[in-house]
Amino acid sequence: MPTKRSEFDQTIRAQFLGVRMRKLRDDRGLTLKYVASYLGVEFSTLARYERAEWPFRRDHVAGLLDMYAVYDEREREELVALAANAGRANHWYRNGVEPETKQGPMPDRWWIHDRAEEICVYNPTVLPEWVQTAAYLDEVLARVRPHKPLSPNEGNKRAHDIALRAKALTSSGDVRLHMVVDERVLRRPIAGRAALKAQLEHLVTLVRNHPNIDIRIVPEQTSAHPGLLGGFTLYRMPQPYPEVVFVDHIGGALLIEAGAEEYSKAFNALATEVADGDTESIALINEIREEL
Repeated sequence: MPTKRSEFDQTIRAQFLGVRMRKLRDDRGLTLKYVASYLGVEFSTLARYERAEWPFRRDHVAGLLDMYAVYDEREREELVALAANAGRANHWYRNGVEPETKQGPMPDRWWIHDRAEEICVYNPTVLPEWVQTAAYLDEVLARVRPHKPLSPNEGNKRAHDIALRAKALTSSGDVRLHMVVDERVLRRPIAGRAALKAQLEHLVTLVRNHPNIDIRIVPEQTSAHPGLLGGFTLYRMPQPYPEVVFVDHIGGALLIEAGAEEYSKAFNALATEVADGDTESIALINEIREEL
């Protein structure tokens, strides 16, 4: 059993397992003290398991599932597998493909998004989805996967999920959204010139009215910089959990924990050394809007 936090890499998988096991305990109205006694461990040990400070042992997970009366074979297999793979740091998400049962389930992107303290987005092609207008978003969703377009139900669910996160950003202000985008993004007439103008007006309003949202623009004439290999979204999680990166691709996304610090450095360089400052960026957005 590890005794030092540094001996166990606290991963998103481990956090996901801890949250699910705690929910099972809470749903049954059982206290940490009572369950720890049943399991034959110290109160503090079970608390560390649930906080993902220590890795759950597979036999402990299996024993707790018995105590919590979880008899569904698939759920049991998934949670025990998740305990066995809690140290795995990176993961490929493929659209429409479930992860192998033997590796356990992975939290989806929204699970991670909803727990982040900061969201840092670099995008050289399109505005981040949480600041998109309905017309802009509809066009992106319709065009981004021409080989396998979203069904009406998929599109509606996606738009609904994005709207919920957009509302959370503007209502609470607890999560900070930092955006760095290329100037060409502001000029790409997604859904037409009128829709783009409305989108830019919406963007300026968001940034001006919500201190937790900011945007910086990489000028079109900028030469080589740390974002040349493509866009990414960096989630800065509460301590002690690691930063997490999503790199989107046509077939899904790649989640990166081991190596996320390189993306963090790249974003910092883009925001502070490459892109224009806040004032200059807003001025450029307004200039382009006036041209439309």
